[in-house]
Amino acid sequence: MTTPRLLDLFCGAGGAAMGYHRAGFDVVGVDIEPQPHYPFEFHQADALEYVAAHGHEFDVIHASPPCQGYSRMRHLPWLRGREYPLLIDPVRELLEATGKPWVIENVADSPLNGALLCGAALGLPLVRHRRFESNILLLFPPCPGHKPMFHGGATMAYKYRHSGGVSGVIKGQDPRQALGIDWMTRDEMRQAIPPAYTEFIGLQLRRAIGVGE
Repeated sequence: MTTPRLLDLFCGAGGAAMGYHRAGFDVVGVDIEPQPHYPFEFHQADALEYVAAHGHEFDVIHASPPCQGYSRMRHLPWLRGREYPLLIDPVRELLEATGKPWVIENVADSPLNGALLCGAALGLPLVRHRRFESNILLLFPPCPGHKPMFHGGATMAYKYRHSGGVSGVIKGQDPRQALGIDWMTRDEMRQAIPPAYTEFIGLQLRRAIGVGE
């Protein structure tokens, strides 16, 4: 049986990619920036141009467009007034044009038409809510409930914050173990999707395209 191929757009250092790999996909990453720690085949390119030219070559497409313009962190005093690319709509349009199964991931406050996935719901010692939209049905476990991510004050400081400045990881936990990531720098881990998220999604995608687990 041929291994299904998955295109990983805006791939970063490969947190999402590793989860899809563990779910049984052959993953190819694309990012506008060099990604020397990306663990699979990588192409430095504009993600929108690449999917327009090559999206038809893949069985499934995942995209994680920049989140800064949708994140609540943009309201911090020292970030107000900055402009960030808002790419969810053009990404969705291009993915729909491919006719392939697709998934878009972004932060909880993004305008995606999808459900939230929480690390605690997957048994992980972290709270890193991410929203996922797809053109196939994805079923997520409910968030088990936990303390709010933010408390009051101008700095919007995290209650769940560290070890080592990696947000969402419960204090005292090794972020590498909590995230399931041991190949990234700390800065890369701050933005990464925990591989357990996309492994969970990837198994559903495999069933949707008829290759099972």
